[in-house]
Amino acid sequence: MATVFQLNYRIMNLKIKIQKVLVTFVLSPIFIINGNAQENIPPQHPIIQTKYTADPAPMVHNDTVFLYTSHDEDDAMGFKMKDWLLYYSTDMVNWTEHGVVASLDNFDWVPYDNGAWAVQCVERNGKFYLYCPMPGGVGIGVLVADSPYGPFKDPLGKPLIRNSNHDIDPTILIDDDGQAYMYWGNPKVYYVKLNEDMISFSGEIIQEPTTPENYQEGPWVWKRNGLYYMAYASTCCPEGIGYAMSNSPTGPWKYKGMIVDASEKTRGNHPGIVEYKGKWYCFGHSYDLLKKITPKFYERRSVDMDEMVYNPDGTIQNRHYWSVEGPEQVEPLNPFKRVEAETMAWSEGVKTRSETEWEGNFDWDRGKKIADRLFVTDINHGDYIKVKGVDFSDGAESVEVSVSPIYGGKIEIRADKINGPVIATVDVNITRQAGIWSTFTAPVNDITGIHDVYFVFKGEKDLFYFDWWQFYPARESEE
Repeated sequence: MATVFQLNYRIMNLKIKIQKVLVTFVLSPIFIINGNAQENIPPQHPIIQTKYTADPAPMVHNDTVFLYTSHDEDDAMGFKMKDWLLYYSTDMVNWTEHGVVASLDNFDWVPYDNGAWAVQCVERNGKFYLYCPMPGGVGIGVLVADSPYGPFKDPLGKPLIRNSNHDIDPTILIDDDGQAYMYWGNPKVYYVKLNEDMISFSGEIIQEPTTPENYQEGPWVWKRNGLYYMAYASTCCPEGIGYAMSNSPTGPWKYKGMIVDASEKTRGNHPGIVEYKGKWYCFGHSYDLLKKITPKFYERRSVDMDEMVYNPDGTIQNRHYWSVEGPEQVEPLNPFKRVEAETMAWSEGVKTRSETEWEGNFDWDRGKKIADRLFVTDINHGDYIKVKGVDFSDGAESVEVSVSPIYGGKIEIRADKINGPVIATVDVNITRQAGIWSTFTAPVNDITGIHDVYFVFKGEKDLFYFDWWQFYPARESEE
């Protein structure tokens, strides 16, 4: 028998779906006629391709952008979300998957296994706090870790916030005076003052009386040059990313416009905004990856991002949609250290998977753990991985890859484009070694300077699993 929490969750989900379908049916033609939605936009490149991701929450720590996302399952029709994922980058074009960083299993008090909605992670006093909403009136929980990678643990054993069925999409601002605020809500904005421990609050929960124009859900609050900003999913449905500004963290908020316009490819949305090495970036999500393979609609979303530019008066320049080329690369990638195979600027065909390798072959006799691995899978003929802006400096002599052969095949490593010159060919010439990891090496043809690199896979089917790669610099010739 369903619990009250489960019934509330199902009813809320049904209401949200009905509301969005009706609004889309009624308003979409108006958006298109008025030009607020973009028609016939060119194909985009979501920054994550191996999984369906949504609700991006970027955080900068130690010169790295950590990107926490929700996770739409590959077979999702409606919202089917069980865990949260983590990706990271130092150049804003190549993103490395860390894997699952937390899940609903972290909370003993959550009564269901589907409902891992939009989170945000912040750092304070050397601790990392992951704020997690549980839809259906269950509340907003918090997890704590000593590292942005986790492991995260529930310090409370109960919700931090349990106020109403609107308790979704938390976002955190730590102001210059040290006061932290949490904002959340759909279709109204709520906020509360957090204590310094970040796992309790003081004062009353306030429903913000000046909910900004076109506000729907997914607030994201930050401060710049003494001004407060609130971005949010706007103009449902479809949803773009709108924003409002204020002179105070508690409002009133005044609508200023759209950061990213609504589009037929962004039926829902959720902003995440961050400054990194002197530039600002706006993240959101779309159905771009799904629409590459089907005209049908499922809740299988993909995170996009682009540079965000301020005007001299502090307002933000509008972007019709995410650009095809994406942001500029912040710094080149070093190929002369181990690079995880799940580091990519773009890929076609492949997926990723986590697995623990044990000494033994049986569940009841595993022996010692050898390694926890996250690796690239589903590799077939013609699939490829693109890594952008690889700096070979004065040249490379050889390349080494770690793979687990299935039917075997080859990796053609090409420069600058998918059919560009072959700089190395790695021959994985053994088979039936799934779960057993081996390294293969190949000589590298002359290449210097910075190039995009394509790992193009050749063979028949189910070639191998791919864990990591590394180039080795050219040695100076002896006179």
